[in-house]
Amino acid sequence: MTEPTNNKLGWMLDNALQMPETLHAILLSADGLLMAHSQTISRDDADRHAAAMSGLQALARSTAEFCGGEISGWQQTVNEFAGGYVFLVAAGPGAYLAVSATERVDMEAVSFRLQELVQRLGKELTSPPRQGIGSRA
Repeated sequence: MTEPTNNKLGWMLDNALQMPETLHAILLSADGLLMAHSQTISRDDADRHAAAMSGLQALARSTAEFCGGEISGWQQTVNEFAGGYVFLVAAGPGAYLAVSATERVDMEAVSFRLQELVQRLGKELTSPPRQGIGSRA
């Protein structure tokens, strides 16, 4: 399988997976479009998970007031499953970074590493607003 030409940020996600027990990483837009993915996951699977992560993030934001916060205050969601974890973090305006890991992962270290990555990448991890589709110039 050849690497898609629009996966120019994939190498940065591969770098995030250098921590023990991490599995996959995807970068997605707020509307669930895949922006980049690690080499450890196929494009088709990454597309499917990007859509799911978008819904997960929206659900997490809508429950922010449960802890007394503003809806815009969402920073990170961690889901635990029998086989591991999914970390979903804000990666800039309109962009989110998701990483999966086994149940043996050092959760604190992964959270710290993801925040470092988001800070280091800055503007490269932002997703510009989508332009009108089908409009003619």
